[in-house]
Amino acid sequence: QAWDPDWASSTLGVFICLSCSGIHRNIPSISKVKSLKMDHWDDAQVQFLAKHGNAVTKATYEAHIPIYYYQPTYNDCQVLREQWIRAKYERKEFTEPGKQLPYSDGVKEGILWKRGRDNGQFLPRKFLLSEREGCLKYFTKQDAKEPKINIKIDVINATFQPVKIGNPNGLQITYLKDNKTRNIFVYHESGKVVDWYNAIRSVQFHYLKVAFPIASDNEVSQALSPYICHLFPSQQREAFKKRWFTLDHRRLMYFKDPLDAFAKGEVFVGSRENGYSVQKGLPLGTQGNFSWHYGLTIVTPDREYLFTCETETDQLDWIEAFTSIINQAMTPQEYLLPFKHKTLQV
Repeated sequence: QAWDPDWASSTLGVFICLSCSGIHRNIPSISKVKSLKMDHWDDAQVQFLAKHGNAVTKATYEAHIPIYYYQPTYNDCQVLREQWIRAKYERKEFTEPGKQLPYSDGVKEGILWKRGRDNGQFLPRKFLLSEREGCLKYFTKQDAKEPKINIKIDVINATFQPVKIGNPNGLQITYLKDNKTRNIFVYHESGKVVDWYNAIRSVQFHYLKVAFPIASDNEVSQALSPYICHLFPSQQREAFKKRWFTLDHRRLMYFKDPLDAFAKGEVFVGSRENGYSVQKGLPLGTQGNFSWHYGLTIVTPDREYLFTCETETDQLDWIEAFTSIINQAMTPQEYLLPFKHKTLQV
């Protein structure tokens, strides 16, 4: 929920922001939306809103959310927010414990439209996610026995990229192949793409619980960070060329084109205790012909990386994402990553 919402649902008794009010209006059988400032509220509606409110309603409709389920904010894309609202109020997925959910049984199979690496066309492909096998597969034909690609669940990250992919249900799946980062771009014909997203998070959560048995559920769920991928057009120092950057946990990757399957290069982002930091702005005396003036500097033990962003919002989003990663202690496995990525630095 955004700060100081100007809207409310008179039937659910919750305050909502402007962007989510449109979603509520599309579910008229569940939610009746009214403006707090422009619409008339009768005494019964005011009393109902005062009796319920967000905290009371949340206790009912969000009572049993799986710990791996991603709970979007008002800043997230439309499909995430819409399916979150429908899951709570329309489908009532979180009102009872142990409820069977379409992303909770460890197996998910179905059709996603995948972008071809060479021709850029989206074609239907069968995808299979299996917790037992610990992988995500896709097949070029419905009756194919062998998958085109078998991706281990521990090297997958997923993020919604509707603008980049050109579809409101667009999902970017990033994974490691031969120590290089590969992207595949898919979409679903409906908002059920969110079920795929949470199914991946579910399988990853249970994988991490086995891999790190002494870690608490909260510690494991934090590894399923919403900062999986931050994508903004940025400029980098030498001649300040415009490149697309993706921050995939500790891997900062750059692409000449936002829909490139492979990154042109990678930079490892370690922890603060290992000499990594992010600073707002560029060092004094920085020279170059750049049209974007919102700079930031990534400091590593080897060198500094200088970037500029188009807007202050982009700059602050990047700084927040880097800070979140840098403030996390590195795992033993992550100490091996700088050696794998050393030859791929920007």
